Amino acid sequence: MDNLNTIIDACRARLDAKNATREGLLNLARVLTRHCANAIRAMHRKEWDNAQQTLDLAREAVKQFQDSATQYPDLYYAGYSQDALKEYVEASATYALVRGEALPTPDALGVDDATYLNGLCEAASELRRYILDIIRDDHSEETERLIERMETIYDIMITVDYTDAISGGLRHRTDQLRGVLERTRGDVTMSLRQQRLEAALKRAEQGNHPLPPISPPAPPHNYA
Repeated sequence: MDNLNTIIDACRARLDAKNATREGLLNLARVLTRHCANAIRAMHRKEWDNAQQTLDLAREAVKQFQDSATQYPDLYYAGYSQDALKEYVEASATYALVRGEALPTPDALGVDDATYLNGLCEAASELRRYILDIIRDDHSEETERLIERMETIYDIMITVDYTDAISGGLRHRTDQLRGVLERTRGDVTMSLRQQRLEAALKRAEQGNHPLPPISPPAPPHNYA
């Protein structure tokens, strides 16, 4: 037992260093999450330069995050770490989807596959808010383009079938995306019909033309 104190002191020194790293990662996770939220907010305001600059700040935070966690893989793969990285994927993918750019890959973002897929799923859900902003002003082809992106991501996500331990809860997020997608398509359909009805009423008032018959609703999309 003569060396017990020496052993404990060495353990305590290593644990102190690991705890200090954990505290630093927690702070970086908060910073990264804030940058991602600000980037998405700028996208909804169509402040594209601001959104890109904020994503650049997020990318720097990710690099710091990865450098800090090099010695401690268990801290890097902890829940709070992967949640923050998922937010980064969501913000980056949302920007690409809205701007019509190629999606960033997991390697380009520096994240593992499960984190990437979960972030991509949430990016697809984030498009709902962007679509609603569009139809408040007017229905446009951009609405249909974004709906198509949401459907494409959903159709692919339902083919990624792994347990939650492997996928990080992807199945649950895919189910959430399905609900968001169904509600969004319903909102877009109602908006389009309302605009068509208003246009028909306006034509009738101006030219005293009879209103055209209202076509039956389109069959619902099968998301099963």
